[in-house]
Amino acid sequence: MTNAHTGLMEALTVGQVAETFGVTVRTLHHYDEVGLLHPSERTHAGYRLYTGEDLQRLGTIVVYRRLGFSLDEIGELLDGADIVAHLRRQRDLVTARLAEMSDLVVAIDRRLEAEMADQPATTEDLKELFGEGYNDEYQAEAQERWGDTDKWAQSQARTKDMTKEQWAEVKAEMDAFEADLGAAIRAGEPTGSDTAAALAERHRASIARFYDCDHEFQVCLAQMYLADPRFTQHYEDIEPGTAQWLHDAIVANAARHAG
Repeated sequence: MTNAHTGLMEALTVGQVAETFGVTVRTLHHYDEVGLLHPSERTHAGYRLYTGEDLQRLGTIVVYRRLGFSLDEIGELLDGADIVAHLRRQRDLVTARLAEMSDLVVAIDRRLEAEMADQPATTEDLKELFGEGYNDEYQAEAQERWGDTDKWAQSQARTKDMTKEQWAEVKAEMDAFEADLGAAIRAGEPTGSDTAAALAERHRASIARFYDCDHEFQVCLAQMYLADPRFTQHYEDIEPGTAQWLHDAIVANAARHAG
């Protein structure tokens, strides 16, 4: 507390000091007993009073304790230098500790990122990655239609622990495939060509990531791309005629592998 007339710190009782500095009365008594901090004045009734200089010393003690110094080390520091030296030492020590804490925060953030990266992707993650390509209603419909099949079980088992990063790889592969698919169609590539066969195999590999997909089943999928307007529209948005071209390329490639 400061005297409004003199601007000087008024002497405080043990209780007032404890409340002001967030230390216990017992701690102050201990500092007194070990000779670290003696109250410089007493009231007429004999109660201890801490002067402004005492409180400055206590403030220094509190800082050093927060920095992890023992009471013996603090006593040596306080008795071996003037206040300017104290303040400079405090600043150096606090700066060093801040650097340590900053490094620790970086290490914790890296560990947190690693732990988060290992977590299975959430529905929100998938919506963020695939946008309109991820639809809750379609997921529910797919489960209703194929939920009792082996391929659905395979898909669920293979994707349940996939992380957001792994799904991002899936999205990148899908985007690259569809870009090459559109380019082949714009170039007038025949559906029976080697280029078309390679695209058909890339398509099959993308499906096989989730469940076993032989050429016969891939042909069934290609037929669904023409039968279901939602699939058809997805491919037509890449390039007009894409759904039919992909279907024909898959059928031609399957014929290559027949027998």
